[in-house]
Amino acid sequence: MNNIDNTPAPSVSGAAARRLIRSCDRAVLATHRTDGWPYASLVLTATTHAGVPLLLASDLAEHTCNLRADDRVSLLYDGTGALENPLTGARVSLQGRAVPLKSPHSRFRFFSRHGSARDYVDFDDFNFFEIDVGAAHIIAGFGRIEWLSANDTLA
Repeated sequence: MNNIDNTPAPSVSGAAARRLIRSCDRAVLATHRTDGWPYASLVLTATTHAGVPLLLASDLAEHTCNLRADDRVSLLYDGTGALENPLTGARVSLQGRAVPLKSPHSRFRFFSRHGSARDYVDFDDFNFFEIDVGAAHIIAGFGRIEWLSANDTLA
């Protein structure tokens, strides 16, 4: 069904993806090592008002070295932690590119979620990144699986 202005109505899966991304304070970040192998690590996350993921990473971290060479990333947000059967729960994987960001507003958004980051954010080797989302894959339980565009995923 379309909205009054004939734009497609947001999908239920898009709304579920947005809720999950905003509710999680961490995600698994997958990057590409220079030898071609994938590398996954746990990162703290926040979002802009539009729901764009924000990361704070040290230049010393393996994932930061990887994304400096290849900015393509995937972020997995997992909403299954409290479930007896995790495969029945929601999770969403974002695909996109990590873009360096210096916005003071993004810093505030990140600190609102992770106050302890104030202790190390001003070290020279820490940098903010925004994920320029290209697509999302949501699994909202058995048989409820959908690929979403960035427009469907972000507010």
